[in-house]
Amino acid sequence: MSPQEQSVAVQVLLAEYTSIKDEQKQRIGFRDNLIYATLASLAAVLAATLQSGGHPERLLLLPPVTFLLGWTYLINDHKISSIGRYIRGDLAPRLAAVLPGDTTVFGWEASHLRDERRTSRKYLQLAANLLVFCLSSATAIVLFWAHDGNAGWQTATSVAEFAGLGVLAFQVVRYADLRPYGTG
Repeated sequence: MSPQEQSVAVQVLLAEYTSIKDEQKQRIGFRDNLIYATLASLAAVLAATLQSGGHPERLLLLPPVTFLLGWTYLINDHKISSIGRYIRGDLAPRLAAVLPGDTTVFGWEASHLRDERRTSRKYLQLAANLLVFCLSSATAIVLFWAHDGNAGWQTATSVAEFAGLGVLAFQVVRYADLRPYGTG
């Protein structure tokens, strides 16, 4: 490869890196704001339920909201991780191949994953995600069930919501990536 071709290849790969890192940063910001939106929704539903004086069926508004926000959080988190894997496994080796010598590129993309506390942070994040997106709504459903005089269609709705939360919880655990870096 001529020096000019090498320079063009480096520029193209760096432009791709910049573009994909910009997407990753946007997704991180959006994903993190979903936590705040979920907490605001939780507060709004609880306030509406408490102010209504005897309408526990309003608690059933929370599970669909947390399911939607939780699923959106999960998909964005997965895309953020996928971008990191793409940079480490595809883009960095292609850029290193056109650079002279044994140049290491995008070292941070792998370095931060080797932190000895990464696994404990991943478990804590899993617990937080389950608490915010699943346990809060499961608690709302149980509180609804504990109230006497629930209509049949409301109980059926709550059972469907509980099942949906089970699906979300399974997916949150499945996507948690709790393995130490480099083990799979």
